[in-house]
Amino acid sequence: MTETEERAKSKKMSSLRGLLPFLLPYRGLLVLAGVALVLTASVSLIMPLAVRRVIDSFGGEDAGLLDRYFAAALGIALLLALGTALRYALVTRLGERVVTDIRKAVFARVIGMSPSFYENIMTGEVLSRITTDTTLVLSVIGSSISVALRNVLILAGGLVLMMFTSPKMTGLVLLIVPAVIIPILVLGRRLRVLSRENQDWIAASSGQASEVLGAVQTVQAYAHEPQTKAAFDEVSEKSFVSAKTRITTRALMTAIVIFLVFAGVVGVLWIGTRDVRSGVLSAGVLVQFVIYAVMVAGSVAALSEIWGELQRAAGATERLVELLNIDDTVNDPISPVAPNIAKGHIAFDSVRFRYPARPTATALDKVSFEINPGETVAFVGPSGAGKSTLFQLLLRFYDPEAGKITLDHIDLSHMKRSEFRQAMALVPQDPVIFAASARENIRFGRPDATDAEVEDAARAAAAFDFISALPQGFDTYVGERGVMLSGGQKQRIAIARAILRNAPVLLLDEATSALDAESERAVQQAVDALSQDRTTLIIAHRLATVKKADRIVVMDQGAIVAVGTHDELVAQGGLYARLARLQFSSGEADAA
Repeated sequence: MTETEERAKSKKMSSLRGLLPFLLPYRGLLVLAGVALVLTASVSLIMPLAVRRVIDSFGGEDAGLLDRYFAAALGIALLLALGTALRYALVTRLGERVVTDIRKAVFARVIGMSPSFYENIMTGEVLSRITTDTTLVLSVIGSSISVALRNVLILAGGLVLMMFTSPKMTGLVLLIVPAVIIPILVLGRRLRVLSRENQDWIAASSGQASEVLGAVQTVQAYAHEPQTKAAFDEVSEKSFVSAKTRITTRALMTAIVIFLVFAGVVGVLWIGTRDVRSGVLSAGVLVQFVIYAVMVAGSVAALSEIWGELQRAAGATERLVELLNIDDTVNDPISPVAPNIAKGHIAFDSVRFRYPARPTATALDKVSFEINPGETVAFVGPSGAGKSTLFQLLLRFYDPEAGKITLDHIDLSHMKRSEFRQAMALVPQDPVIFAASARENIRFGRPDATDAEVEDAARAAAAFDFISALPQGFDTYVGERGVMLSGGQKQRIAIARAILRNAPVLLLDEATSALDAESERAVQQAVDALSQDRTTLIIAHRLATVKKADRIVVMDQGAIVAVGTHDELVAQGGLYARLARLQFSSGEADAA
């Protein structure tokens, strides 16, 4: 076996094992479904015996016996109906339950992945796996597997009963088995590859659509609809071509199997008819054998179709298992240290870092600094200097290549991320607004906050007046990504969210960049008051917003080039003094 084949086999087994943890908690349902499955298969196999008795009793004189045979056949039909309904209910419920658990597990996994994961995969593709792929798995667990097992039982039982009915004709039927199995195995492998390829193209189209719809106004503003539509059409067509190839292969396999199976049945029926005419067999025995032969042939044909469906779902299962088993670049420690964050002491010690997507570019180079509890420190410098990277590392979205970062003298890597992040409140440069009400967007900072606390936070962020003026006030739905709000309004809601969180450490990344002068002044006053009893880190390009900081750290090309107050840095000359001259000479000093 080649290395490639070994990897493929390992991958296949991994995907199958990946479903077991989701099936095992529902052993009771599995057992009940198995009992119903065996019941329906057994009853189906008993039916031809009743038919044989009825046919062979036609020439008899006991009419009561014939009536009892018909009554027995009716009872068998009732058992078959009840067993089938029970099997359907149990298996369908099991499928829905397992797929719901898979969706929850996959979402829980991806929602906790570090940003490096999303550098290599589009969110639309992740959504495709959670929706489209799990739908395929549902069709397998909730239908295909039970139907396949039922047909396997009928196939095995039918062959045994055919042997008891007529060993001669059964031997003739078995001669065609290899001819049936070969195309199933050969074309089945091809179907698995094509199914995975088809799912990948579907995911690619979903990812592209998600990206474009998220920036639809930009697309329309640049009149880029024709090019965007052409790109989406191209991916969609590739998905269709892949699906067409898969469908053709599956149809070919089905046609070959059905023809071979029923050709064998016709041949055996021809031989059996001659035996009845010669008196070797009774008509009832022949009918019984033919029914079993048709049942076996139908089972083989059904299994060939289900095999194609299983191969398609196997590809989807592999993609889901990949998400569940994917390694993250940032993980919580096995034995985490319980954080005791009350003051917010922060220290970077010789930190070096490069983004995984840009391994040749150094984002931070031996950066060291210490921030005392309650201190306000501003970070300034040109774009790309590494300012936002500091926040990324402080929140432990990434781990540094060298050096360490501590919070209240505890290394971040020694604590659970969800625990030490409770001590931080972030206002990002691009404020995130959820498709909910204004109230719920602010309450995101502290889910247990009262309405009064939410409104107080809005007042502190200079957001109360514009929110109150919305059609339903604080309960107004603001649309996906806050489409109903202006840039400044989004930023004030994000600031209110951070104020409500009331965390020991406040992270402000260009928190007032989208505000008008009046709102900026009001928010700046709120931030100044908020910063007095907590550690505050501010990233700003507009130097007027950081003049009151306890210290200003000047960064350039991933390194710290100067530290001091506004007046000290201006007096020293260098990068900060140059930035100050450029900004304040253009009139920003007046705005400050």
